[in-house]
Amino acid sequence: MDVDEFLARPLVARVATAGPDGPTVRPVWFLWEEGAFWWLTGGYARLRRLVEADPRAALVVDTCDPAAGRVHAVTCRGTARPVPLDRGRAARKLVRYLGPEERGPRGSPTRWRTRRRG
Repeated sequence: MDVDEFLARPLVARVATAGPDGPTVRPVWFLWEEGAFWWLTGGYARLRRLVEADPRAALVVDTCDPAAGRVHAVTCRGTARPVPLDRGRAARKLVRYLGPEERGPRGSPTRWRTRRRG
């Protein structure tokens, strides 16, 4: 399987960072664009604070099909850094995992909001 094709699937990545009490791993929804992994987090999130304190990170995206005897995995390590929100990239990520956003009769978002609450 081609790496870009594999990473285009809506899989969950796990990001490992160094924390004050040792390594920590977080699941994240991601995009693979421009040769980099992109995930969203905010100033409120522990992951962002950990990356700001120590940018070393490792990431894995994998699937396992025991019945077929197949494992596919992409791993990487490097440095992570917070960047300003790219609304287009954020929307692409949400569509990837949640499907197209539906609009109500007055143009307000309905589907994503409902799915996040559920």
